[in-house]
Amino acid sequence: MEKKKDLGLYIHIPFCEKKCNYCDFLSAAADQGTKAAYVDALIKEIGSYRYLTEDYRISTIFMGGGTPSTLTEEELVRIMETVKDVFRIEDRYLSDEKHSSGLPMEDYIEATIEVNPGTVSREKLLILKEAGLNRISMGLQSADNKDLKLLGRIHTYETFLDTYMAAREAGFQNINIDLMSALPWQSLQDWMEVLEKVISLRPEHISAYSLIIEEGTPFYEKYSEVSFDDELDRTMYWSTAERLKAAGYGHYEISNYALMNRECRHNISYWIRKNYLGVGLGASSLIENKRFHKEEDLKKYLEQAGIADSLPKDVELLDKKQQMEEFMFLGLRLMDGVNTEEFHKLFGTSIESIYSLPIEQSVREGLLSEENGQIFLTAKGIDLSNTVMARFLL
Repeated sequence: MEKKKDLGLYIHIPFCEKKCNYCDFLSAAADQGTKAAYVDALIKEIGSYRYLTEDYRISTIFMGGGTPSTLTEEELVRIMETVKDVFRIEDRYLSDEKHSSGLPMEDYIEATIEVNPGTVSREKLLILKEAGLNRISMGLQSADNKDLKLLGRIHTYETFLDTYMAAREAGFQNINIDLMSALPWQSLQDWMEVLEKVISLRPEHISAYSLIIEEGTPFYEKYSEVSFDDELDRTMYWSTAERLKAAGYGHYEISNYALMNRECRHNISYWIRKNYLGVGLGASSLIENKRFHKEEDLKKYLEQAGIADSLPKDVELLDKKQQMEEFMFLGLRLMDGVNTEEFHKLFGTSIESIYSLPIEQSVREGLLSEENGQIFLTAKGIDLSNTVMARFLL
């Protein structure tokens, strides 16, 4: 019998308590009636994909948003129970590997839920863990209460600590903390103090992103014409990488760091172009080189969920050229870069026959390195990553 292909599952929950000042994600505050109607629609949509189990097995689950933890525990459990039923997932595949036996590591399903501090209790976390969620991604952004207030976050650092400790007490052994640097008012010392506080907690994973001012947000209105210090931004970035390396965190993607074997498997699947299915409002998918995303209008989504093929929009069948482009500019986000043998295996031709000029130019300029069949960004290349990646658009 042919082995089933891995499939990542992304579940979008587009609700939050309050929109943050920098956020341009597809999310908004909503009343309980709207949330309940959305969960009903989402469950119908998930059920419409039962046919995929013939060829695919779920390898990762990521419940993101918005703030998924703003749903009730009953709603979240209902979603997880539907996923397990539709995709025929046994509970043992969602157990933490330290407490399971007889299963190879690759058979464990990493199941993440994004949580905002203050939106879950220890009791709620225990219920979520029992439902099969085994990884928490916690949006802290800063350990400085002044920063949190200016960012428009609903929590304090003390609230975050309570939530973090509650997650540990509930038995979560795989926790990510999101951080944001290069805030308009932030000094290098400010940022490093935030980083030290987080390191002292020993989360398994840290995502550290520089603030990007997005159009249509309150921050855009306030800061779009402010000149930012790019040199300070890069100093913060490399100081972060150096400090986290010293603390035992592997730098495996441009903005992501993890303790050994705690890299986010779900996000890696995006960067190496593995199959993933997105369910929920506006969620994106890639299945066998077909890219599509779901309806972004909430009213239409609620009306159409569960009707076969009614939700996908902008369906695009990627040709070979587009696949090669994505292989390069997504893969180069990883610190290990792209593998030349894998390129040949996927596309039936050598990477040099397609990309000799941008590779040679970037190596000559010190932006890329080649070693043991891997092509990857140098430190200088990371600083100019957008420029380098643009060279691989055919």
